Amino acid sequence: MTQLESARKGIITDEMKSVAAYENIHVQRLMENISKGYTIITKNTRHSCTPLGIGKDLKIKINANIGTSNHCKSVDIELEKLNAAVKYGSDTIMDLSTGGDLNGIRKTIIRESGVPVGTVPIYQAITEEPDVTRITEKDFLDSIFNHIQDGVDFITVHCGIKKAFIPLLSSRIMGVVSRGGSFLVKWMMHHEKENPLYTHYDEILSMAKEFDVSLSLGDGLRPGCLADATDKAQLAELDVLGELALRSQEAGVQVMIEGPGHVPLDQIKENIDLQKKACHGAPFYVLGPLVTDIAPGYDHIAGAIGGALAGFYGADFLCYLTPTEHLGLPGIPHVIDGVIASKIAAHAADIARGLPGARDPDDKMAKARSNLDWNTMFSLAMNREKAETLQKESGNTGTDVCSMCGDLCSAKINKESREGYKSTT
Repeated sequence: MTQLESARKGIITDEMKSVAAYENIHVQRLMENISKGYTIITKNTRHSCTPLGIGKDLKIKINANIGTSNHCKSVDIELEKLNAAVKYGSDTIMDLSTGGDLNGIRKTIIRESGVPVGTVPIYQAITEEPDVTRITEKDFLDSIFNHIQDGVDFITVHCGIKKAFIPLLSSRIMGVVSRGGSFLVKWMMHHEKENPLYTHYDEILSMAKEFDVSLSLGDGLRPGCLADATDKAQLAELDVLGELALRSQEAGVQVMIEGPGHVPLDQIKENIDLQKKACHGAPFYVLGPLVTDIAPGYDHIAGAIGGALAGFYGADFLCYLTPTEHLGLPGIPHVIDGVIASKIAAHAADIARGLPGARDPDDKMAKARSNLDWNTMFSLAMNREKAETLQKESGNTGTDVCSMCGDLCSAKINKESREGYKSTT
């Protein structure tokens, strides 16, 4: 029985208890949100990871993408990225490997990960057979089956792209930027057939249900630049994702929806509202969104700006971007920078949404700064090592003041004056 089926029968599972305790939410309320499809708990029954709640009334979660390519096939390097991402606060990992022994790499990452792992099974299908003329519908389904059997907790499936939407792409600058989406469009055009992930959706549901794998309905037609945002192709696919979300929930399979992409600041609220309405309140997983196209090297910042606003308006799950987005495969430092940037965005949105307890660490930091309590400041920092390194590099001795203000430090002056102005009240 899946978490969704249990919730609808009023059964409180161990996973619900675990999530409720972590989120500081009443388990009955959590169960009700799951039963309505507003929240999911992602955990394959074959993966011994900590169950993770995503959705209504919960902390905004973040995901870090890792994975090999033809240029770097080392699973050891990807495990370093996994450990770094989790250490600095990533709630999930997605293995997007396209180089090397894909089955072995995936199984190793699942085995070593204590957080839920997601994948995009179509990547393996097209990596193993990149010739669109030879790949079959069965090849796509076999990849999904293998990933689920291996213990993946959630899978991205681009089921919402339909053949009828292809003409809508003609007005775009960037066309289809989704790797899986672009191949499916090419496949449909060559074979003159409907998207097999759409036509075989019931089979996908059956596979996912067996091990309570969550579906992440991918936005294969997401905009890849600001000029393409919120266009007819994107919205046509969104309507289909809403249809598929209902079918998933009716089948007892947990589902969330993926969203754009590149979106101007002024269109973020509109995109969130459209998704929540079209997809009946299902959790929303946004890829950024990036709010400018001209920040290569700093796309983690552009994505964090969009992510903070998206989270405030109702997004539930943020996919990180790294400084190497659009440029190359991220290294360990880039993974850390991407995780921290997304963590800042999620935390800022949680505070703005008034999530109970979200501001507690910020208030503790304020008191520590007021008292020049460096140890507490560092213990609260999202990246303690970087904060300590920057302090030392600046020549700060870590005593009464920092090197920026020296003896003119407002915190030092305030600390000295505090007793005096308290006595006047």
